[in-house]
Amino acid sequence: MSDHSDHTVLHVKGRVLVGPDDVRDELWVVGGRITYVRPAAEAVTVRGWVLPGLVDAHCHIGLDAHGAVDRATSEQQALGEREAGALLLRDAGSPSDTRWIDARPDLPKIIRAGRHIARTRRYIRNYAHEIEPGDLVEYVAREARNGDGWVKLVGDWIDRETGDLSACWPRGEVEAAIAEAHRLGARVTAHCFAEDSLRDLVEAGIDCIEHATGLTEETVPLFAERGVAIVPTLVNIATFPKLAAGGDAKYPRWSAHMRRLHERRYDTVRSAHDAGIPVYVGTDAGGSLPHGLVAEEAAELVKAGIPVSDVLSAASWGAREWLGRPGLTEGAPGDLVVYTQDPREDVRVLGAPHRVVIDGRAVA
Repeated sequence: MSDHSDHTVLHVKGRVLVGPDDVRDELWVVGGRITYVRPAAEAVTVRGWVLPGLVDAHCHIGLDAHGAVDRATSEQQALGEREAGALLLRDAGSPSDTRWIDARPDLPKIIRAGRHIARTRRYIRNYAHEIEPGDLVEYVAREARNGDGWVKLVGDWIDRETGDLSACWPRGEVEAAIAEAHRLGARVTAHCFAEDSLRDLVEAGIDCIEHATGLTEETVPLFAERGVAIVPTLVNIATFPKLAAGGDAKYPRWSAHMRRLHERRYDTVRSAHDAGIPVYVGTDAGGSLPHGLVAEEAAELVKAGIPVSDVLSAASWGAREWLGRPGLTEGAPGDLVVYTQDPREDVRVLGAPHRVVIDGRAVA
């Protein structure tokens, strides 16, 4: 469909899901901004169930399985998110400069974590700054300045000498690095599959853990007490059996570990949610996974036992609040998704947006 001009007033009628307990009958978008005050101007009307633009809280724009990609590929990745209704993306690490996307009013808004920071030869080739612990504070400070308020560490990875997952960073260096990021106004998150990397990171003050498959009865209460969020990326954890099969011959301990983490993934996520740990929707798209999987990830969280209302929050209102971006509030940018059915009745509705609107302009 053709875009509205910048001056078109949009009138959205139906059930406007402003929050879990705040449902309104209509809103308008005037000059790209949401208002609940009826304007005098004529408006184009759209009807349905309305959510704020969805959030993919863990994806990678400008990255594929081999490393950095060109602008055309990055654009297609952003469009893939947009078509799925994901209009706010937390880019959890990319070697590409995607700042040019900020000037594109038809593409999702991105909150960047700079480039991954990993131990030497302890992550996917061409993805990260690969450094030793003595340089961690310096590189965290650099990426805190390069990002949009986030820094991404690789907290654990396979150690080829032991043949299993193990933590990448000593406790002292992690504490100093997180303190430096916080001093610079940035939050810190870390890729973690394993169990043994979690306590040091959380006690050092980390703000979020990606994947968090290694959560246990011992560490769940610690996360809850400290308010450390998790982004489970269950659509990515679904790939663990295939990864494990590829490592059976050379790294049997690692392969068996990955299978165990996969087998208990739903129990892990449900236990985290039940303990009060904040859980958000993220897909890990952009490494080996395609973009546009936000609805599939939401459905996985429901399958894990999280109530639909909480999953909707984790994909929209709650995630936006966590990331410091507005939802469907007065004066906020007109970023919203319209559905022909009620997503509160069936979260799979998220997979079929009727209209996608960015800054008040229908883009899909």
